[in-house]
Amino acid sequence: MKKWFIVSLFTVLVLGLAACGGGDEASGNDGASDDSSSANSVDIVASNWEFDKDTYTVPAGDITFNLTNESGMHGFDIEGTDVTIEGEGSVSGSLEPGEYTIRCNIPCGEGHADMTAQLVVE
Repeated sequence: MKKWFIVSLFTVLVLGLAACGGGDEASGNDGASDDSSSANSVDIVASNWEFDKDTYTVPAGDITFNLTNESGMHGFDIEGTDVTIEGEGSVSGSLEPGEYTIRCNIPCGEGHADMTAQLVVE
């Protein structure tokens, strides 16, 4: 119970800080950008035992990951990085080109062990 309270509090804090963030960048970045100085974003939707895509592709550099839970409670870790979300929210990280595995990090039922996706950083 205490863990969920802390996770909820952290999520509210992160979302509050994101809402108050700098206003210099144009909003609505869909992850495809020709301007290498702006942050790229990846929108991930999780539902019971699957992510909405098998593979996500994004340019290397600073990347913002946005997680929405469509059904169930999910989070994710990107193997080989310090990028992690527990529950809905956003997190940013700088990634080098390569292929990474995204894994659900909140036990979500019988299909949890197979809840993975690939991240291709170009």
